[in-house]
Amino acid sequence: MSKSIMKKLNSFYLIVDSTDWIERLVPIGVKLVQLRIKDKADDIIKSEIIRAKVICEKHDCQLVINDYWQIAIELGCDYVHLGQEDLDVANIDLIKKAGIKLGLSTHSIPELDRALDYKPDYIALGPVFPTVTKHVPWEPQGLEKLTIWKEKIGDLPLVAIGGLNLQRLAGVLSAGADSAAVVTDIIHNRDPEKQVETWIKSIEKHHYE
Repeated sequence: MSKSIMKKLNSFYLIVDSTDWIERLVPIGVKLVQLRIKDKADDIIKSEIIRAKVICEKHDCQLVINDYWQIAIELGCDYVHLGQEDLDVANIDLIKKAGIKLGLSTHSIPELDRALDYKPDYIALGPVFPTVTKHVPWEPQGLEKLTIWKEKIGDLPLVAIGGLNLQRLAGVLSAGADSAAVVTDIIHNRDPEKQVETWIKSIEKHHYE
């Protein structure tokens, strides 16, 4: 896949914990997906990423790798997403030298200021709403924070994450988010494929209204 710079992120940002999900959902029309695998051996991670890359390249979908920046460099991935703790150990210069674009998580103004120093390709803010995906020490940020973040970062794409569902989508995009990151509202749905279709149609409708 070409590593040409994307001017903006796709507004629907799917996050999954296995390539099986990517195989199921990307062909429906997903154009931006993050593979976030935890607590697996590096050889398993590498195998998953290789498989995910093949699927994403076939369907013209941007693949974001969470955390495993060394493997992402080795395999020539599109994006790496890092949390604040990852910045303490990751070699950002090496990531950028490899032509990989960078997304960074933020939860406070000091973290945002720190993230901007690294000149990322997008900034994520979360959790916007209460989330059951993982235990986090931060209170829900709310829509007001999205607006504040967007004012601070300007043209840099802003990703909203945490507790997002279809009922909250319009508010999130109107508050300033360029992209809505979705986890449980898809993978915990009785019909994940249909839910992905609904998300994509809802976002398209919002942009045309």
